[in-house]
Amino acid sequence: MMAKRMLESASFKDLYRFMLENRLSRKVLFAIFAKRLHRELVEENAEGRPRGVQELKLAYTMALLHGFDRALTRGHVSRRVTERLLDTVLDNIIAREETRGRSGNGHPLMLVVSPTGRCNLRCPGCYASGGTEPSGGLRFETFDRIVSEKRALWDSHLSIVSGGEPLMWRDGGRGLLDLAERHPTEFFMVYTNGLLIGEDEAKRMSELGNVSPAVSLEGFEEETDARRGRGVFESVLAVFERLRRFGIPFGVSVTPTSRNWDVLTSDRFIDFCFDEQGAVYGWSFQYMPIGRDPDLELMVTPEQRFEMLRRTHRMVREKKVFLADFWNSGAASYGCISAGRAGGHFYIDWNGDVMPCVFIPYAAGNIYTVYERGGDLDSLLEAPFFRAIRAWQDEYGFARPAGSVGNWLCPCPIRDNFEFLRRTALETNALPVNDTAARALVDPAHCAGLSEYADRYRRLSEQLWKEELAGCP
Repeated sequence: MMAKRMLESASFKDLYRFMLENRLSRKVLFAIFAKRLHRELVEENAEGRPRGVQELKLAYTMALLHGFDRALTRGHVSRRVTERLLDTVLDNIIAREETRGRSGNGHPLMLVVSPTGRCNLRCPGCYASGGTEPSGGLRFETFDRIVSEKRALWDSHLSIVSGGEPLMWRDGGRGLLDLAERHPTEFFMVYTNGLLIGEDEAKRMSELGNVSPAVSLEGFEEETDARRGRGVFESVLAVFERLRRFGIPFGVSVTPTSRNWDVLTSDRFIDFCFDEQGAVYGWSFQYMPIGRDPDLELMVTPEQRFEMLRRTHRMVREKKVFLADFWNSGAASYGCISAGRAGGHFYIDWNGDVMPCVFIPYAAGNIYTVYERGGDLDSLLEAPFFRAIRAWQDEYGFARPAGSVGNWLCPCPIRDNFEFLRRTALETNALPVNDTAARALVDPAHCAGLSEYADRYRRLSEQLWKEELAGCP
């Protein structure tokens, strides 16, 4: 009884640490921790968020913990990685979030950086393929400064790395794993097709302990090879085996379209990824018509998206798998997290262009220009485009009491509120980063298509939002 009282009064950080280090006690600890989380998130709810939102956030948090528990129990996380998780994620990321206030003046939790637009695959519709990379990619010194600076300015220890294929990035003979070695207190989650993770790369990731790959799949072999190329699915399975063997926790990254969404949200595929292959987490990025040869017909329809929403929430709650949909999981993150929102992020690409997120291809500035003028990452937070989006986020619900929060099942400026995004980009002189993005602002068919899509989905989701998530605490 005394031990139970001690655990219930311990900090989240202490509980996480104890769970990771004590395999035999984790089941008991999970029960205690779930009760503690429920009390703080749902019952006390110090920030006054909608009760249903807090319950959803609790489900996602517990699902992520269960993912790590499964990997630890199966021996898929090496001792070195465990130590890094304790030192970096628990001591820095979680402790920092515990002290973060609700205020919109808080700092971002992370940055998303794509150091290269180059890729060893050429997938149709890739969001990263709408522009060019004349410079050969982000300079190593610049990426290094970005990571150091966000840690110093924001106490941020989480970097999300995308691409192109980030493991192709080299500058001055140095690459991504060299950067991870220079920043041992930083945790890097890397979106990758996985094909460049050989024995040597997996061994080094295991030794570093601060890199987790999120490997792309489009479904099973038929769907994956149809978009990514023949033999890619089998190659990815070999990568999964390698990651398990070297004790590297990994996730999966999927792109639902109107053609594969049913497979990607099926019980069979989820069981395959999480139970059979050992993925710890999953990210779902619904196709957005902003990359190579944009096609509105490839977007999941509003009806398909709504069914995906129901399936995703069920899997998180019942199967206890962390499968976060960049759009459909928006309620769990209190809406859109782009443009440097407190607890959120912004995005820097291989040319140094700085955007609200990877799916909003309009730049508020350029990191090279900011640095040349003596500025820093905080300077970018003051860009008019970013400030306008954060003001919209606050008004939509992030800074409002529970009873007046907008529908966080429709949280995205570009996908769910395109007219606001279009108007704001034009008014603040945000720079389209490619020709596709420039045309999207003035093409009547594109604008009408996205606006009509948003209206249909809002009508579909409004009842669910009001009945299950929007209730006052």
